[in-house]
Amino acid sequence: MTLTLTVLTWALPLSSAIVPWTGVRARGIGIAVAAGGTGSLAAAIVLSVRIVAGGPFKLLDGFVYLDSLSAFFVVTVALVAALAGVGSYSYLRAAEDRGELSTLQVRLYGTFFSLFAALMLAALQTGNLGLLWVLIEASTLASAVLVALEARATSLEAAWKYIIISSFGVTIALVGTLFVYYSAILIHVSPDQRLTWPTLFAHASVLQSQSLRLAFLLVVVGYGTKVGLAPMHTWLPDAHSEAPSPASAMLSAALLNTGMYAIVRFEALTTPELGRYANDVLLIFGFASLLIGALFMIGCENFKRLFAYSSIEQMGLIAIGFGFGGVVGTYGALLLVLNHAIGKSVLFLTGGEVVHRYQTRNVGEVRGLLTLSPVTGLALLLGSLAILGSPPFGLFLSEFTIVRASFAGRASWLGFVLLALLVVAFMAFARTTTGMVFGARRDGAPSAAASYQRVSALPLVVGLALLLLLGIWIPTGLNELIMHSMRAIG
Repeated sequence: MTLTLTVLTWALPLSSAIVPWTGVRARGIGIAVAAGGTGSLAAAIVLSVRIVAGGPFKLLDGFVYLDSLSAFFVVTVALVAALAGVGSYSYLRAAEDRGELSTLQVRLYGTFFSLFAALMLAALQTGNLGLLWVLIEASTLASAVLVALEARATSLEAAWKYIIISSFGVTIALVGTLFVYYSAILIHVSPDQRLTWPTLFAHASVLQSQSLRLAFLLVVVGYGTKVGLAPMHTWLPDAHSEAPSPASAMLSAALLNTGMYAIVRFEALTTPELGRYANDVLLIFGFASLLIGALFMIGCENFKRLFAYSSIEQMGLIAIGFGFGGVVGTYGALLLVLNHAIGKSVLFLTGGEVVHRYQTRNVGEVRGLLTLSPVTGLALLLGSLAILGSPPFGLFLSEFTIVRASFAGRASWLGFVLLALLVVAFMAFARTTTGMVFGARRDGAPSAAASYQRVSALPLVVGLALLLLLGIWIPTGLNELIMHSMRAIG
């Protein structure tokens, strides 16, 4: 049963990748993408329950490996795939009605969106470091097609930039993986097993410290490129702003978390031998990302780029949570992984509706949204408040937990730095989005498109409801999954 569920989580999205080439139109492709994502989510939830109850699942000498940490990230990514999949139906339907995409573009979207989701879910379910690297690199190629899909000059440039920077970063991660293999040279097992999580965790205390130290730094730089940690973040604002909005949601809420999963695995492997070294590295990159994200949000004139810089800031905050470590910091970081994924899915899907309505990404040309489109305006307002960590949404609890961990750590002054940066990010983001929601329309600004057709509000309502629920009450099953994940991290 566990094996069946494991296969279904990635096979259902993968099967949706075939549908576009069967001759169905955009609506049919959208239904297939949405069904693949929601089916994967259902399988992931049942799988996580079985993993928590029965312990880790291992197959093929560790090439397939799931524990509670894997299950937590699988549920998170599958949830994003479900929300973005439903949003994809609306995107493809509107694009077909308005003739914005050719038949080939629609088919490419359906295929590579589904393939992208399947590759990320598969990456979270392997215990082999080499296969993890292959799957994450393959996800780069699949998602690059989505970034370039609309074939504008800016989107093509963003896709090339994304491929070059991400591939270079993942190559660095490969070198780090090779150093991990070298550090395990004294473990008397087969060569394949020296690159599997279960074997490495079991022998973490005998890994060669110097090789492991360099390996972790290379891994953070390499996979940190996928996460968008500064200073490896430069591809992220361009790619997120140019991709179709459901694909932007996948990039921001699923891809970044997959990269973070890899880093957290290596952190757990490094800590027994090197102590606080891994935590200090994460704190350095985390605070740098938080600073860059907060500063670049100030005066940002493209609202999709604003959401992208918010992702850099939030992933930096997650890295800080893992860097502070302990029960409080790790719990807050894991909770923020889930809440940020939901919140950023809501924001990018809402942003897609704004783009569809106004045919612009310019902040100055979108004003009075709450009056012109109450559903969209309210979703943008609530989504912005949620992603900024306002109560009673789940991100408030997540960020509060991480701030609490910062004051309980060795250097409590970092807590004041963290609070200051969060205030800057809050003010910069809120200033822009509240202007879009409440501001008066400027002279000469374009009106809503005459052929506008409202995008489905279902993923927006579901996402906001989940954020509100997680701010008020953490379900027992989710809390147990997070606690088991913390044990897997160590």
